[in-house]
Amino acid sequence: MVDTRKILDGILNHTGTPKDPVTGTKTRRSPLDELNLGGVGGGAAAGGVIALLLGTKTGRKMGKSALKLGGLALIAALAYRAWQNWTSKAEGPVATTHGETPKSLPAPDKTAFLPARADEQQRIARNILRAMVAAAKADGHIDSEEFDRIHNKMDKLDLGASEKAFVMDELRAPADLARIAREARTREEAAEIYAASLFAIDGTKPGERAHLAQLAELLGLDDALVTELEASVCDVVVAPR
Repeated sequence: MVDTRKILDGILNHTGTPKDPVTGTKTRRSPLDELNLGGVGGGAAAGGVIALLLGTKTGRKMGKSALKLGGLALIAALAYRAWQNWTSKAEGPVATTHGETPKSLPAPDKTAFLPARADEQQRIARNILRAMVAAAKADGHIDSEEFDRIHNKMDKLDLGASEKAFVMDELRAPADLARIAREARTREEAAEIYAASLFAIDGTKPGERAHLAQLAELLGLDDALVTELEASVCDVVVAPR
């Protein structure tokens, strides 16, 4: 059985303690540091391995608050925060202060965003991965040279053969947004799928914006919730300089 949560954790986790070659001290690094094809150093790259392996030229990094969580828990927390903001605003005006520091991510445990059952977590992680691959392919394609490059880079991840094969198979397969949307069983899962897609692309290109708009429509997401999801992900993403 393919461990899809392990794949997602491997993509979005901040792990390892290699020594700094200059100071000799141990520094925490993400496995993505070795996979960042865009040349952005330090930190974990937003969009994870999927976006980077697809040749993202403007790789993004995640802030420290995001690195405290990993994989599925991170996606769940970001969607949960956006959901809380959306529902609170729907209930009435909320006073905000311009430029205020974003609040810490809420714990998604024991919520619909991160169910306790392992099989449910695996199902959600599988759909999230498919959504991220689809998003990363939204504005281009993979030629044979790039595919070989991806295959070689996959070996740097601490994943089993079945997990690596899953990612490669998804990269080969045509994107099917309708299928991804159908497999979202709840509105909370729909929010997670959209949030995860925002890690793979930032929506600056026409093809990316069209992809996100179609995905939101298929998932049946409220425009105000989409705005909150984009803001939630934006809070933990550090744009390249």
